[in-house]
Amino acid sequence: MNEELMQQLRSKATELLLREEYKESIQVYSQFITLCQNHLSNAHETSDPDELTKLRKSLCLAFSNRAEARSRLRDFFQAIVDCDQALEIEKTHFKSLLCKGKIFLNLHRYSNALDCFKLALSNIQNNGNSESVNGYLEICKKLEYQSRTGFFDLSDWVLNGFRGKLPEMAEYIGSVQIKKSDYSGRGLFVTKNMEAGTLLLVTKAIATGRGIMPELDEDSSESARLVMWKGFVDKVVDATNKCSKTQRLISTLSSGEDEEGLEVPDLNLFRPEAEGDLYMQANPEMSKIMNILDVNSLTEDAISAKVLGKNSDYYGVGLWILASFINHSCVPNARRLHVGDHVLVYTSRDVRAEEEITFAYFDVLTQLKKRREMCKTWGFHCNCKRCRFEEVFGCREELKEIGLTLEYGLDNGNMVFRLEEGMRKWMLKGKEKGYLRASFWTLYSEAFKSEKVMMKWGRRIPTTEVISDSIIEAVGGDERLMKAVVEALRKSGGGGMVETEKAMKLARGVYGKVMKKQAMRALLELCLQDQNH
Repeated sequence: MNEELMQQLRSKATELLLREEYKESIQVYSQFITLCQNHLSNAHETSDPDELTKLRKSLCLAFSNRAEARSRLRDFFQAIVDCDQALEIEKTHFKSLLCKGKIFLNLHRYSNALDCFKLALSNIQNNGNSESVNGYLEICKKLEYQSRTGFFDLSDWVLNGFRGKLPEMAEYIGSVQIKKSDYSGRGLFVTKNMEAGTLLLVTKAIATGRGIMPELDEDSSESARLVMWKGFVDKVVDATNKCSKTQRLISTLSSGEDEEGLEVPDLNLFRPEAEGDLYMQANPEMSKIMNILDVNSLTEDAISAKVLGKNSDYYGVGLWILASFINHSCVPNARRLHVGDHVLVYTSRDVRAEEEITFAYFDVLTQLKKRREMCKTWGFHCNCKRCRFEEVFGCREELKEIGLTLEYGLDNGNMVFRLEEGMRKWMLKGKEKGYLRASFWTLYSEAFKSEKVMMKWGRRIPTTEVISDSIIEAVGGDERLMKAVVEALRKSGGGGMVETEKAMKLARGVYGKVMKKQAMRALLELCLQDQNH
């Protein structure tokens, strides 16, 4: 009777697995495994050895198949437990080694994955699968190299117009460390001097939520956003339930309370190879997770959608743990690039060793008043050098009058001229000029775009290149500044080596050093086309 029931359970479980009904398959395999283990534990010395061997093989395959089902549900740590149980029965079981290798690959533990695939390949009974295993070995080697060197190349993806399969990317942590921040709580700092475009880290989201937000009316958009947010929260909770290490990493993040009293975690904790309580189940507190997500979630800015002009109503949000330690500043020195579920963080201007890495949480090419409003929506007060400078200096009547130009569309050229003359009279230099020019970038931009304005004022105001360089030095690279300079270079007929290198340098500050020159040129062309449309 037991044998007949076991056969039925095994057949049903296999059928459910093939039909991709993974939860149901796990339940049936669990029943089969329990019966099988009971049968083996009750076996007598007189039992048929061949039957027991056959039973152990069935048990091994059941563990392996349950591991496969669990891995499809991204319950990786329980899946590893099943793989290990199967390998205890048969240490070279090909399917279990392959499954375990793929799980380690998903967990970015490349050396562990390589060991599994190499052992699977050495199993001479499975030569027919060598091509598949060799493919995984090559992927592992590539990702291990990326994670060790920080060498990522998105050129093929860009040159292919962002079509096809997303680039495979490893987890990478560059020359950074977590320390107490002068801005707020903890922050991420560089440990050596770096040029603009230097990659700082690459990390995959714990979870993401994405959707198209309808612009028909505000209520519909808000309703769609709430649905998307709920789905995102559910994914995060699910991830913490399945992995205690994930829960531990999330628990290092701020929940918005007692920022100064927070412990500075060891950076090694965030490395994929860091050992954790691998097989323990987590019990996250829902209220704490909600607070953490409110403070640390980042909105996506997918360059492929932005450049190609698709999905203008697209909205995405995600939780990238290590990137969450990066504070806001109105003089940011880093940018992020979203590719699939990964985020790449790189310097947007040259930075010095021990300098804190900062993002712009919102558009910083705006005046202080607008930035203050945005800070309130994020729940903090920015006290960066630029804000402190503009708080004192922005009280001047001349600046208030020029600020009105942005609201009422007065003579842009005249206002730019007055601002530049004012800065000369006030004897402002270096970054102080860059701060004000950044605050009034819209004014400059509109003036530069108007042929009529440039005919009248062009010789009396600095060039697009001078203004953009000044702003970039103060607040880092920005797509709008890059486009303005490239357009100006083209209009002036500058297509030589010096001009090309200038455009490449600007592009590296915006997109990072993650693609070859040919791909960078193609990306610039796409950006300029998008701007002209």
